[in-house]
Amino acid sequence: MAKTAANKATDRIGQNVSEPALKRSISLPLLVFYGLGNILGAGIYVLVGEIAGIAGYYAPFAFLVAATVATFTAFTYGELASRYPLSAGEAVYVQHGFHIKSLSIITGLLIALGGMVSAATITRGFVGYLKLLIELPDPLVIVVVLAVLTSIAIWGISESILIAALFTIFEILGLLLIVWVGRDALTDIHQTLPDLIPPFQVEALSMVMVGGFLAFFAYMGFEDMVNVAEEVKNPSRNLPLAIIIALVISTLLYALVSIVAVSTTSPDALAMSESPLALVYETNTQKQPYFITFIGLFAVINGALIQMIMVSRIFYGMSRNQWLPAFFGHVNAKTRTPINATISVAILIATLALFIPLITLASMTSLVLLIVFVLLNLALLLIKRREPTPAGVKTIPAWIPLLGFLTSTALVMSRFFLDG
Repeated sequence: MAKTAANKATDRIGQNVSEPALKRSISLPLLVFYGLGNILGAGIYVLVGEIAGIAGYYAPFAFLVAATVATFTAFTYGELASRYPLSAGEAVYVQHGFHIKSLSIITGLLIALGGMVSAATITRGFVGYLKLLIELPDPLVIVVVLAVLTSIAIWGISESILIAALFTIFEILGLLLIVWVGRDALTDIHQTLPDLIPPFQVEALSMVMVGGFLAFFAYMGFEDMVNVAEEVKNPSRNLPLAIIIALVISTLLYALVSIVAVSTTSPDALAMSESPLALVYETNTQKQPYFITFIGLFAVINGALIQMIMVSRIFYGMSRNQWLPAFFGHVNAKTRTPINATISVAILIATLALFIPLITLASMTSLVLLIVFVLLNLALLLIKRREPTPAGVKTIPAWIPLLGFLTSTALVMSRFFLDG
């Protein structure tokens, strides 16, 4: 019987037969929750205030710019994940597109760096929300939180993803709560909409583009889904589908929450808050934001857990392709998880979280990820020209990765030429 495209792709991993393999146990619903948990926790709970500080009342439009860039590249990811459902996905995609081993290794390391910086950003966001409940030394909180997350990640992929899915439900409930308490802003949107749409002027468009660059961090997560490909059931079908579903849901929630935030709370106040959604809740209800703070803790910590899982799989996949030392490719026979890679990732995340400010971390992550997006869109264009479409792979028109390349490049340029 002929092998499927997924099986053929999987055969290309340089696995050591003496090592246990990862466990293929993630269903489509769990994969969607995995992606949503990462996307929602990574951005809106932590950075909506910073984005409002840059883009002002145009913050919702900045989220729209980021969503547009993410959408084109999400379709690119969908086809690439369907063609090559492997861990260390981005590095594999670049290798097939450019056939340059060093560029593939750099890409994998860039994605890993982006994931670790993202997790560090999220962990610092956790500290900000926790301060509303109890004052503890930041270093102590960071170390304890990452130690707990490392234990969960090592425990097993099914258990880790299930916990992440439960946390994601809390995240979504928290965002829906913000929408509910600020529902008057949405009811009166016809009155406030003119203030939310930027005029066609250089200063306003510059605010939107720079804000969009930072808002792009809020869409990090869909690309992480490909790095658990070897643990997904029917990856050629479920990966592209889950990526699009997660991105659509998160975009709708971001649009509603950002409109409520800037319509009911001043952008300057949001920018100064370490827990911006708690401030929005308090402004709209005149009550102490204990409930939304509690939810915010789950939301941000969920994003950190998922990033830790993702980066450990990048190290694992690159090791199995002999692009990193074999140490990172070891899989524990009992837990079926890459323990060495997971512990190493936790140590690196702790180092970043302890020593680098939040907005610097987020800006670094956006830049790294956008550069990778530029490479991946080009890689898919090259693959489409050279390789036949494998059976069972759903393809996209070439103009989609082309627009993904152009929009990602434009957002990178905004970082260097518009951010004074």
